[in-house]
Amino acid sequence: MKPKIYVTRRIPQPGLDILAEVFEVEVNPYDRVVTREELIAGVKGKDALLCLLTDKIDAEVMDAEPRLKVIANYAVGFDNVDVAAATRRGIPVTNTPGVLTDTTADLAFTLLLATARRVVEADKFMRAGKYQGWAPMLFLGQDIHHKTLGIVGFGRIGQAVAERAAGFHMRILYSDSKRASGEIENKYNAEFRELADLLRESDFVSLHVPLTESTYHLISDEEFDLMKKTAILVNTSRGPVVDEKALVRALKAGKIAGAGLDVYEREPQCEPELKELDNVIMVPHIASASVETRTKMATMAAENAVAVIRGEIPPNLVNPEVWEKRRK
Repeated sequence: MKPKIYVTRRIPQPGLDILAEVFEVEVNPYDRVVTREELIAGVKGKDALLCLLTDKIDAEVMDAEPRLKVIANYAVGFDNVDVAAATRRGIPVTNTPGVLTDTTADLAFTLLLATARRVVEADKFMRAGKYQGWAPMLFLGQDIHHKTLGIVGFGRIGQAVAERAAGFHMRILYSDSKRASGEIENKYNAEFRELADLLRESDFVSLHVPLTESTYHLISDEEFDLMKKTAILVNTSRGPVVDEKALVRALKAGKIAGAGLDVYEREPQCEPELKELDNVIMVPHIASASVETRTKMATMAAENAVAVIRGEIPPNLVNPEVWEKRRK
């Protein structure tokens, strides 16, 4: 008999096809996030779990099926999985890094451009039939070219955003827990700054850090007080990196000029007042949402799960110490 896998939501078909070659596949039949009860029921009797960022995979879920051999996360981030709990139980956890770097960077820059040039406001204005002809003061936005971009988190995605900014002749500042090598700094013509200095100097701030204890509410009232009144904040990382209530206060008080958001502190909900503000562009966590990228994520997640079942080291192992213990 084939081993069994539970997939918490339908993913692009090529990923399911890879799984079907090895597994007996059960997919959540509903096009929504699984409930807690459905998740626990789904994992029971399964050898593998392919889950999404929206699924909280903790000890209770793992203990629902003691034979669980792998947790394949369909995302580059894995803050939804209690990796320590999985490690204690000897369960490999995998993710899908790298593939969504450029696609996410594309959206970050899209939000930067659209917010600065007030594209969504102008679109609504046009659709409402309010356009009466060209006017010198109509929807004045901000230039992007030759401005200063502060990138918070200078990993793969942050560097990809810097690469795009070069085409707009932007000055690049970055902050990170660890300074990049001179080679990387030279490649992107990027200058290191402590976070406070970056916020003071930047016209645009783009967030690209993982969600950890140290990055929770990394941007809050104190940080908004440091930013330029003309600054625009872009967040395509994780919602809780930004204190949403503080963001609303900053926007309403004119401490910053605008924000472009892909992620939210309490997804799928957002701070209600954000919806009322014209200087905010909000999209529903679609940074990796291209056909090509989401399909590649599906095949990567599937290949990770298949590798573990075959006794092979999965290509994208988050907790390699589990594999080391197996070898011993």
